[in-house]
Amino acid sequence: MVMEQGLSSQSRLILTGLGALLVSAAAASVAGIYLGSVSEVLGLIPGLMVLLPSIIDMRGNIAGVFASRLSSAMHLGEFSIDFEEGSVLGDNIRASFAITILIALVLGTSAYVGSLLFGLPVVGITDLVLISVISGVVSGLVVMGITLVIVLASYRYDLDLDMIGAPTVTTSGDLVTLPILVLSATFVMLLSPWIRLVLGAIAVAVAVAAILYTRQQPVRIGPIVRENISLLIPLSVFGTLAGLTYSLSLDNLVAFAVFLVLIPPFMGILGSIGGILGSRLSTGMHTGEISPSFLPERGVVHHFIISYLYTLILLPLLALIAHGAAVLMGLNSPGLGMLVAISLAAGLVVMTLVNGVAYIVSSLSFRYGLDPDNFGIPVVTSLIDLIGAAALVAVIDLLLW
Repeated sequence: MVMEQGLSSQSRLILTGLGALLVSAAAASVAGIYLGSVSEVLGLIPGLMVLLPSIIDMRGNIAGVFASRLSSAMHLGEFSIDFEEGSVLGDNIRASFAITILIALVLGTSAYVGSLLFGLPVVGITDLVLISVISGVVSGLVVMGITLVIVLASYRYDLDLDMIGAPTVTTSGDLVTLPILVLSATFVMLLSPWIRLVLGAIAVAVAVAAILYTRQQPVRIGPIVRENISLLIPLSVFGTLAGLTYSLSLDNLVAFAVFLVLIPPFMGILGSIGGILGSRLSTGMHTGEISPSFLPERGVVHHFIISYLYTLILLPLLALIAHGAAVLMGLNSPGLGMLVAISLAAGLVVMTLVNGVAYIVSSLSFRYGLDPDNFGIPVVTSLIDLIGAAALVAVIDLLLW
């Protein structure tokens, strides 16, 4: 009877995650279809494709870490619905907003510098930073609201936030950030140069205000911001490199524009699966169910297998949706069979690396007294952006060119 209850609990947990991922797959596919429809805008605003992966990734990272920290608080009995300063929920909301502003400034600068270093055309640094800050703050507020709804629903209905938090916030980040980024870029480029300069100065002033506020909150908000910023700034380089990878292969991607439709759901779903893994490992270490040993325990291998299972189920589905959308939109596609093969080959390579990295990062951070909630999801999803871009482009080149 106990074994049956254990199997039933595990099956329910896996199906909960799969259900959340299926919803995420549908929503992320919408984001991909939108990207395919605005491919001309990417060419008209140089540098936007370089910024795109990093800003979407960081949006999901910040919200994913927010949900993961609150999930651990729920499992430890420390969570309550309290928005006041000094509460777990209230402090995490304030910290996440400060992080959003600071990281948006960094991403715009990183995308500009990266474009120059690789000899790619790019708009001015003020324009790119302003696009990053406006789209980052607006999408951050929207995604934060969605995340709060998920958190409160999980708390109210006793759902496992580890299994639904990462897929939901990662996908909402894709779905919300992409159109907001395009609209923000269009809006900024239509402004006169002096207005852009004034707004750029305001963006910098807001970032300085966020730093000053953080320094005045040394007890709970300050440590959250510092620990996240110290990690997210280096990780922003991964997102920029992913954007550069796509930009350098943009002609090939446009030749088979179905890949522009596939990229957001491909990255989003792998990020969601990696987010679930990172969140479960973090919670397991907090509760003592998983020990940060040198070699993964049997329970950790079980989580790895589930990650592969999700990958094998979902990536062919994403390829099918992308191919169908491409046919309806009149976009070029190499064919459904080839699209499934490319998606699976690249996805399995990425997931193999992600399983190892997720465990190493969670184990090392926990062993050295750091919160794995702050490290697992950002490292995993940022790594997926970079190796996912490299793997996808490499497999496309290998099989099609």
